[in-house]
Amino acid sequence: MRFRPTGGIGSPKAGQAAQARAEATGTDIPEEVFDVSKHNKEIEQAENIAAGLPADEKTAPVQEKEYKRDFREPRLETPAEVREFDDEDDTDTFKPVPVSDPRPEGIVETIRAAANRVVRKVQRLIKPVHRIHKEVIINAESLEIRVAVLEDGKLEEFTIERTSDERLVGSIFKGKVKNLEDGLKAAFVDIGFEKNAFLHYWDIVPAAFDSGVEIVEREGRRREKPRITQKDIPRLYPPGSEIIVQVTKGPIGTKGPRVTTNLALPGRYLVLLPNSDQSGISRKIEHPEERQRLKKIVRELSIPDGMGVIIRTVGEGQQARYFVRDLALLLEEWEGIQARINKQPPATCVFQEPDLVERTVRDFLTEDVERIVIDNNRQFERIKEMISRISKRSINKVKFYAEHQPLFDRFNITRQLETAFSRQVHLKSGGYIVIDETEALVAIDVNTGRHKSSGRDQDSTILRVNLEAAEEIARQLRLRNMGGLIVLDFIDMKQRRDQQQVYNKLREGLRRDKAKTHVLPISQLGLLEMTRQRHSESVRAAVYDDCPYCKGRGKVKSALTMSVEIQRKLSEILKRRQRDETDFQLRIVVNPSVLDRLQTEDEKLIVELEKRYFGKLSFRKDPAFHSEQFKIINVANNEELASVGS
Repeated sequence: MRFRPTGGIGSPKAGQAAQARAEATGTDIPEEVFDVSKHNKEIEQAENIAAGLPADEKTAPVQEKEYKRDFREPRLETPAEVREFDDEDDTDTFKPVPVSDPRPEGIVETIRAAANRVVRKVQRLIKPVHRIHKEVIINAESLEIRVAVLEDGKLEEFTIERTSDERLVGSIFKGKVKNLEDGLKAAFVDIGFEKNAFLHYWDIVPAAFDSGVEIVEREGRRREKPRITQKDIPRLYPPGSEIIVQVTKGPIGTKGPRVTTNLALPGRYLVLLPNSDQSGISRKIEHPEERQRLKKIVRELSIPDGMGVIIRTVGEGQQARYFVRDLALLLEEWEGIQARINKQPPATCVFQEPDLVERTVRDFLTEDVERIVIDNNRQFERIKEMISRISKRSINKVKFYAEHQPLFDRFNITRQLETAFSRQVHLKSGGYIVIDETEALVAIDVNTGRHKSSGRDQDSTILRVNLEAAEEIARQLRLRNMGGLIVLDFIDMKQRRDQQQVYNKLREGLRRDKAKTHVLPISQLGLLEMTRQRHSESVRAAVYDDCPYCKGRGKVKSALTMSVEIQRKLSEILKRRQRDETDFQLRIVVNPSVLDRLQTEDEKLIVELEKRYFGKLSFRKDPAFHSEQFKIINVANNEELASVGS
């Protein structure tokens, strides 16, 4: 209660945490525009009832695979340390990996390439600039596309997308209203899927901006529209009418996709709002003077009546002409969507969310990116064509990789990716963090590791490890794309000043995260609680399935445990039979490791079991058997009396 908000637990500040918790389990388009949390509980209850579920049932996050986990004890052993760089690479100055350019064709291209090299050298001599070497590496294969963002050779962001995955969230459909449920305040819309899409009345009524967007008033641009309320929905959208909707949540279990009429088309620097005449700026742009400059740009943009725009975070520091060009491209795209709306029949897709390659060019091709390297020739030509529409002078940033060594190996990404799946991540100071993803939350523990100290140096050592861990945790959350509730257990710090320093370090690292986060101060128990909104499934969920051997527990029953269970089952069977003069022979088939235990340490117990119940027991090993699997067979008639673990 030390950090109780002013005004008590029911104050607006306290409500922010509850709002962030709700947001952490949702899915939305990047750079949130509309406030979807205000009526979220009411909409979820209606959605559950419509799917035949209890009103307050909690559902799994969007596109997240379900995991059935039994209790798993922590693994106390420390695996081998995973290093991101070779010792010879640990130098003060980073040298980018050289990628050979294709030989220029013709005399003109040769002269132009030589002139560009001379100009770049002269510019570096006249005005040397110390900058971070930021590059985007794209590995495009037939089944999946991987994108890595490197800063001075260090992996900062990683995204993976399977080519077979359907890009549903963010896509726009021309739907047809099938029926209205006034009791649920919802419409069911046919968008061409087996399940009708769920459209709540609150998602039809024009929504206010999200708290992360500041409204910019544009004089003389707004038109007075008649206010639409929930009572008007049955009149405006009766069954059988057509409606244009955008998917905000994919289908889960028995539920169909969730849609909204508040459309948003994200571009490179802007988000176009075709059905809203409000405009705004992302609040992640914090500098006051820059915000004033961008507001002026918004007011001067030629936005058609009835539409609005949002300046994205990446628009910070960009010239006005970039926004003008981005708006022109978005309006051109919207015209194409409108043409498809007019031509295509209902229940069809009129705009599909771009694939990972196109989204990468849209979101990452900024001034600070030195180059984009890709190893697929077809995608290389496609990227060049896309960039030519955005910025022709940026085409030179795109490089085609044609060497025999795999692209991710050449840039040392493969070794760094090992940490993205490792339970333990080592820090430079000698400490390490332990990351456990559970069904309900993510738990991250910070340890000093091999770095031990005492006396006066202890507090400074603990602070140094915690600061380093805070920076690494922010990076790991981006790399692994972990979302939901996250609890961080830092090493105990005595000074409140040190706790605040670690808290600020984590906040600073999370600023570059595209996902919305909410962080609470370190509690008196030394725990820091936070939430991170899910945009898509985590890297772990995308790459790994639960082990069919241990069923996700991370451990299997020991040979001793299996010996106990087999003897217990044998006692049950032998006690149950009626005594007679005939021999009662049983054959037990087990895994070889369990048989070793039964034939050595537990041999006397098996002999006693035979004498006590007048039975004859024989054991057979089967290497194909699971270590937790065994069968008991009656030798006389070959009847299977028990089968466990099969």
